[in-house]
Amino acid sequence: MIIDKLTKIHSVEKAYWFIVRKDEIWFEREAPYVPLASFAEMFLSGDVKKIICLGEHNGLPVYSVNSNSVALCPELNGDFIDLRQVITECEFTLFGFAAKSIQFQHFVETHKFCGRCGHKMKPVGWELANQCQKCNHRCYPRLSPCVIMAVTDGDKLLLARDKKSRSGRYSILAGFVEPGETLEHAVAREVFEETGLDVGNIKYFSSQPWPFPHQIMVGFTAEYIAGEINVDTRELIDAKWFEISDLPETPGKYSIAGQLIEYVSKNKKALHK
Repeated sequence: MIIDKLTKIHSVEKAYWFIVRKDEIWFEREAPYVPLASFAEMFLSGDVKKIICLGEHNGLPVYSVNSNSVALCPELNGDFIDLRQVITECEFTLFGFAAKSIQFQHFVETHKFCGRCGHKMKPVGWELANQCQKCNHRCYPRLSPCVIMAVTDGDKLLLARDKKSRSGRYSILAGFVEPGETLEHAVAREVFEETGLDVGNIKYFSSQPWPFPHQIMVGFTAEYIAGEINVDTRELIDAKWFEISDLPETPGKYSIAGQLIEYVSKNKKALHK
C-alpha cells in the first residue's frame, strides 16, 4: 500500500525504514543494519510523498521510501549499499523486506505513465498498483519466474560458470520460464539449451524471491538421462560434471543455489531411489 499523506504516519512511532537509491539500500554500519527509528529521528523534511508500507516485523511497521523524496538526518551513521553486499549479513526476514522494497520502488519509478495510452498513472489506494487516470489500465509490480536446477548423475553434479556471474564461481543452471510452458518443461529446456543434456525425474525443491532485479527463483532437482555436454557459449563460459564429494567454490546457503547444492550433497543416495 502506498501512503500519500504523512499524517497517516505518527512522527514519533518507531518503524523499520528502507530508503532506496536505485539498486541500493541505506544501511546502518552495525547489525541489524536496517534503521529502527521514528520518522522525526530519520528525516529532516516532513514533506515526504509515496511512502510504501511493506508490512510488519516484530510487531512494528516496515516502510519503504525513495531517497529522492527524503533528506536524512546528518547524524545518522550509515551509507547506501548494494543489496548483494549484505545478503550474507542481514537477517533473513529483513533481507526479504529489503528485496521487496527495491522491487516496489523500481515499479513506482518505471510506471509513472500508462504503457497503453501514455497518460499519467495514479497509485491505487488499497493495493500496490498504479492505474491510468484515462483508460483505467492497471499495472502491478513485475515478477519474472525463473527455474534453477541441480542436475545429478549418480555421485556427480552438473555445474557451470555463467558469463554474467559477478563472482565467477561455478553454480547450478538457471533460466527464465517462457510463456506457455510448465516449470518442469522450463527445467528440461534450459538444461538442454545450455548444455545439450536430457534430464528427467524433475522434482520441486523450494523457491526464493531474488530481487536482481525482479525474479522469483523456483528450485528443482533433476537426473541426467542422456547426451554429452555441449556448452552454449552465448550464456556460459564452461560446464562440467563434478564429484559431489569434491566440489569447487559455489554459492553460499543464503541463495537457493547454495541450498540446492547442499541438499544434493547430503541426500545423493536418496535422490536416486
